[in-house]
Amino acid sequence: MTIAIDVSLRRDGFTLDVAFSAGAGLTALFGRSGSGKTTVIDLIAGLAQPQRGRIAIDGTVLLDTARGIRVPVHRRRIGCVFQEARLMPHLSVRQNLRFGRLFSRGAGGPSLDAVADLLGIGPLLDRRPAGLSGGERQRVAIGRALLARPRLLLMDEPLSALDEARKREILPYIERLRDEAGLPIVYVSHSVAEVARLASTVVVLEAGRVAASGPVDAVLRRPDLIPDGAEAGSVLAMRVERHDPEAGLTRLTGPAGPLDLPLIDAPQGRRLNLRVPARDVLLALARPEALSARNVLPGRVAALREEGTACLVEVACGGATLAARLTRASARDLGLTVGSPVFAIVKSVALDAGEAPGGGRIEI
Repeated sequence: MTIAIDVSLRRDGFTLDVAFSAGAGLTALFGRSGSGKTTVIDLIAGLAQPQRGRIAIDGTVLLDTARGIRVPVHRRRIGCVFQEARLMPHLSVRQNLRFGRLFSRGAGGPSLDAVADLLGIGPLLDRRPAGLSGGERQRVAIGRALLARPRLLLMDEPLSALDEARKREILPYIERLRDEAGLPIVYVSHSVAEVARLASTVVVLEAGRVAASGPVDAVLRRPDLIPDGAEAGSVLAMRVERHDPEAGLTRLTGPAGPLDLPLIDAPQGRRLNLRVPARDVLLALARPEALSARNVLPGRVAALREEGTACLVEVACGGATLAARLTRASARDLGLTVGSPVFAIVKSVALDAGEAPGGGRIEI
């Protein structure tokens, strides 16, 4: 599945000129407020019309101004999930879900029971929206969109109206949706943590333009692309290999190598995007001994970039890249150059609070 977007819009003093393409999985539109993320969502859905543009999903053209093609909203087969669930309060959850089916075209698609199982809302089917938590309402809204048999799902900051507890509740279901539904997702967010955890591809918008796009691990390593002072770092694709309750540890495996961290609440085999802040990676020329940090990964320097008094060092560890933020003096004292063999010492990772004991960053 390929999404190809090339649109220009001028409205109320704001100019949007955006072109990008993405494949299967979850594509995050990432950037500061006012950068144009929601406008792009509206253009894909057909809720706004550009002065110039072309939008195609897996070869099906939804918009081509040069050829006079403008497929109306109801024929685009695009599901939308907004910041608010927008459920009909007088209907039960089951009836809200069935309402989504009214917009499906033709037979087939997932059954109501299959969608309820995917999103964990089976026990809620006979309840009314007023009796649901914010996270439960958003899961029902996602289910309603899925039952319309969309070819693409648009999610416009679906967690922004939720408190931290409700965000932790819904994030695992969005991961399941990404991994199991076989449906491409375009997801708007300005949260580094959400993007790191969920995205396959990231498109960074700045003042109506694409500042960068690419795989999540490559984009989030660049400090110049991270808004609002958030920490740049690496995103490692990992899987839960095993839990050791007696030792209080969980072993993760991935291309960079194995990582041990304090016991987390995630099933064996679960795929996780693990964010490692650049400031929490140390480098050594020899394997350290008698050290409290458990995770030491061998690698080679792949790139160095000076940023004022700091130096961002990218280290190739197996099939992954770790970013380490050092002082320029430390990089000089170590004699680091591209190709230098080093050992990366991972002090901590950022894992969603729903899985981390106590939440947030975990010391390892």
